[in-house]
Amino acid sequence: MKKLISVILLAFAAITLTFSRPALAADAGAGKAVFAANCAACHLGGKNVVNPMKTLAKSDLEKYGMDSMEKIVYQVTNGKNAMPAFQGRLKPDQIENVAAYVLEQSEAGW
Repeated sequence: MKKLISVILLAFAAITLTFSRPALAADAGAGKAVFAANCAACHLGGKNVVNPMKTLAKSDLEKYGMDSMEKIVYQVTNGKNAMPAFQGRLKPDQIENVAAYVLEQSEAGW
């Protein structure tokens, strides 16, 4: 019986580790500096100078499906439309940090 329970627990652990996505360990405090240096020219205060309808406000992030770390990281990394790609200019951890900062600020209402 002990062996059966051990096998079941081992199988459960293996499945969990295989199919779980790693958590993004981002630092919103560090993201603030990255945002100020790279994003604030167009997004100061959560606004959008290029397209005023698509701000970084929580409601707009939700409306356009950009209200997750993964989505923001993807867009900052790859760019879209008038937004340039920051891949190569920022390190992956800097992009994760700025995404965490954007989400934190959107929750706080900028």
